[in-house]
Amino acid sequence: MTKQPVSVNGVVRWKDVGLDEHSGTETKDMKMGVLRQEIGEVLRNVRQRQGRTLREVSHSARVSLGYLSEVERGQKEASSELLASICTALDIPMSQMLREVADRLAYAEGLLVPDTVPSDLTEQYSREFGRVNGGEAAAAGAR
Repeated sequence: MTKQPVSVNGVVRWKDVGLDEHSGTETKDMKMGVLRQEIGEVLRNVRQRQGRTLREVSHSARVSLGYLSEVERGQKEASSELLASICTALDIPMSQMLREVADRLAYAEGLLVPDTVPSDLTEQYSREFGRVNGGEAAAAGAR
């Protein structure tokens, strides 16, 4: 098995390639820990982008330094309350953190994640709700 660099949201990670037939159970077991690992990596990336230390964030989140470190390394499964506290300490909405985690998981699963709304959906929305280019349809209907 070899590793290959993969960029996800501007972060380079190493992905295993060339798995043999004996690694089928290994792949299934690795997927079990993917969620907590992705959450940890996203939290670490956010903290590092802000130039903050584990100590600063652990103090703000009121969680032990060691536990936060284990969460970031994907070794501990954080409760929703703890994740909320860490996100508050990092000054990011939990929905933003979870969205980034979901995008990373989708990428790891080989699914394409569009980062924009397709034009046909935008047009359909505009027709259904009377909005075309910032409300021009509503203005035109009032004339």
